[in-house]
Amino acid sequence: MKVALVNPPAHQSFEVQSALGLNAPPLGLAYIGAVLERDGYDVTIIDAPISCESQDGMIKKLQSMEPDVIGVTSTTPNIGDAVSLITKIKQKMPSTVTVLGGCHITFLPEETMGACPAIDVGVIGEGEATMLELVRSIEDGRPLDAVDGIAIRDGGKIRKTRPRRLIEDLDELPFPARHLLPMERYTALGERAPIGNVITSRGCPFRCIFCASSRLYGNTFRARSPENVVDEVSELADKYRINFIEFVDDTFTINKKRSFRLAELLRKLDISWAFGSRVDTVSSELLQAFRRAGALMFYMGIESASERVLRFLKKGITLDQIRSAISSAKKAGLETTGSFIIGTPGESKEEAMETIRFAVRSGIDYAQFTAMTPYPGTEVYDYAKANRLLETEDWSKYTTIKPVMRTFEMTAEEIRSLVSMAYRKFYLRPKFLVMQIA
Repeated sequence: MKVALVNPPAHQSFEVQSALGLNAPPLGLAYIGAVLERDGYDVTIIDAPISCESQDGMIKKLQSMEPDVIGVTSTTPNIGDAVSLITKIKQKMPSTVTVLGGCHITFLPEETMGACPAIDVGVIGEGEATMLELVRSIEDGRPLDAVDGIAIRDGGKIRKTRPRRLIEDLDELPFPARHLLPMERYTALGERAPIGNVITSRGCPFRCIFCASSRLYGNTFRARSPENVVDEVSELADKYRINFIEFVDDTFTINKKRSFRLAELLRKLDISWAFGSRVDTVSSELLQAFRRAGALMFYMGIESASERVLRFLKKGITLDQIRSAISSAKKAGLETTGSFIIGTPGESKEEAMETIRFAVRSGIDYAQFTAMTPYPGTEVYDYAKANRLLETEDWSKYTTIKPVMRTFEMTAEEIRSLVSMAYRKFYLRPKFLVMQIA
């Protein structure tokens, strides 16, 4: 049985990649591909944004492959592209089972499938076990309503089956099927050397109002063993000649003992790496251990310089913890990138300016400023929807680059202007420019 897994062509992909600074392999598809291959299925992955496939070109490629099942992934910003692709697939290949997965359909299954009759099945939440059982059921001709974790059509209505239990032991998953991807093409923008991204854990016990991670992957931290992680990193280095790794966990350092063990094992490898985590889950000792193990960059979610706004965001951190993490990172020799959000409901213009001033003076090396974006599945989406603060529900605009909501304190245009000002004040100051030349 043939299965094609597709990351669809996305009109806004270059804009988003430019903002984030890299082209990242679709790890979700690669994990699903690995699980299906392990069970004996013939799997192909097409990553359209990296291969520059047009929609028509992709349809022709899929027709030539004649897959029995086509699984398409989608985030909120590219849901329109995914829906358009699936609609054309169904027109050209009516007997092929079309499956849509990803965070958008996870939180809006009825709306998404109701708007696109071409979607046969929606995968809700974590996809590996669900997709495997779904493909087995399709192959055997069994009723799909027995498959947990999906949305199906039932008498003209969209119905969700029972929620699927989350994978308890992540070490049981095979490594992502990177051999199905053009790994040499995944680079940091402007660089030639490929980079690898690795996720070592799932689940987040924190409930930040702008993040849906705990609702997507659960609020219990589930971690791979350090040994399993390092085996994957070694494979990236040996098989793909990758010497820079980005760990893309939500909460990389939440377990201190595990973090120190990872540092101990990574130190034995000749690789450099970056990680992101919360400022309240790191210590000076841990950051020094990370630096000795090859870490170069610490991405930290700062979000705001207002204690009041931080409380509204439910970040659970303080300015003292932020300052301490920055200082400890500097002493350890790590570069730092801080992320900031402008336009939180309740945030005043002066508080936004306070955040910008803090970013400039904080000592961080780089900063990312985004407009508060209310993604489906987040508390801030429910708030914005209930208070009629959404400027648009054109999901393609939900990239964090330009505001899609206003607040009672600021218009969308005022938020956009502040984000633009933040970048100018941070990156066009003489000190930053001199550091880049030095």
